[in-house]
Amino acid sequence: MPRIVGVDVPNDKPTWIALTYIHGIGRHTAQKILEEAQIDGTVRAGKLSEDEVSRISQIIDRDYEVEGQLRRRVSQNIARLKDIACYRGIRHRRGLPVRGQQTQSNARTRKGKRKTVAGKKGVKEMR
Repeated sequence: MPRIVGVDVPNDKPTWIALTYIHGIGRHTAQKILEEAQIDGTVRAGKLSEDEVSRISQIIDRDYEVEGQLRRRVSQNIARLKDIACYRGIRHRRGLPVRGQQTQSNARTRKGKRKTVAGKKGVKEMR
C-alpha cells in the first residue's frame, strides 16, 4: 500500500481512484494531480514507483489542503458560524439541515432517529 500524505491508498485500485481515498481529493482533482505528475491514471496504485509516489505527494503538499488540515479548517468555520449565531450556525447547533432543505417530512439523516411524542388524548370523565 503506497502511503501518500499520511494515508494508505489501496493497491488494487487504479491510481486516479486510489487518490480519492485521501480526504479533500475527488475524481477531478485526482485526474489533475496525475496529469501534472505525468503519471497514467489507469496504472494500479501498487505498481507505482517510489519516485512517482513522491511526485504525487509533493504536488498535493504544495497545491492542496487535505486530510487533517482540511478537517480542522472546516470545523473552525462551523465553530465560527456557531459563535456569531448566524442562521447557519444555529442550524448546525440544533442539528438541522443547514442548506435550506425541508424538514417536515424528510431530514432524518440530520435529525436522527424519530423521537415519538404522544398525541393529545381526549378529555375523559374522572370517576
